[in-house]
Amino acid sequence: MATVLIDYDSGNLHSARKAFERMAAETGAGEVIVTSLPDTVARADRIVLPGDGAFPHCRAELFGISGLAEAMIEAVDRRGVPFLGICVGMQLMAARGFEFAETPGLGWIGGEIRKIAPRDAALPVPHMGWNDLVIDAVHPVLAGIDTGDHAYFVHSYQMEMTEPAHRLAHCDYGGDVTAIVGTGNRIGTQFHPEKSQAAGLRLIANFLTWRP
Repeated sequence: MATVLIDYDSGNLHSARKAFERMAAETGAGEVIVTSLPDTVARADRIVLPGDGAFPHCRAELFGISGLAEAMIEAVDRRGVPFLGICVGMQLMAARGFEFAETPGLGWIGGEIRKIAPRDAALPVPHMGWNDLVIDAVHPVLAGIDTGDHAYFVHSYQMEMTEPAHRLAHCDYGGDVTAIVGTGNRIGTQFHPEKSQAAGLRLIANFLTWRP
């Protein structure tokens, strides 16, 4: 069994790799591979797409490596490989983003990426730091994670849902901010589970043993 973290020059993979390796060892989930090689992604048993920075840049980097996005999409869409998007990796699951310019996403989740606009003008953007999760739906990857558990966020744009059933959790930051999305064999977190201590490690462990 192999869990692949896709390296497309759009995120710091060090802490993510350490967290996934730790939980893979604890759950017996096999090896964790960080790669940008399409052939390795095509053979993965699970795929993780991290992402930091701007939506258009991350999309351009992902699709700019020959065959990489196509291998990922083939594995997730055709083989049903479990997929986890993190931060901008989650945002790329949406239909489109509006950061700088309208940019197409993967179209896996009913949502659009737009700038956070808290009702309280005193709240800074980016939304940075710890926030309480509010669980909206039961999901195997959220087993043992409850409303009130903390997660670590760093983002200026969020997923505004066009398909509310795809939202699994949110947080309050001057209004609802989408925190977790999912449908079928795909799930995504706006926060960084690798930096979210107990709740984040539980989510990673659940993902590594998830069989949708």
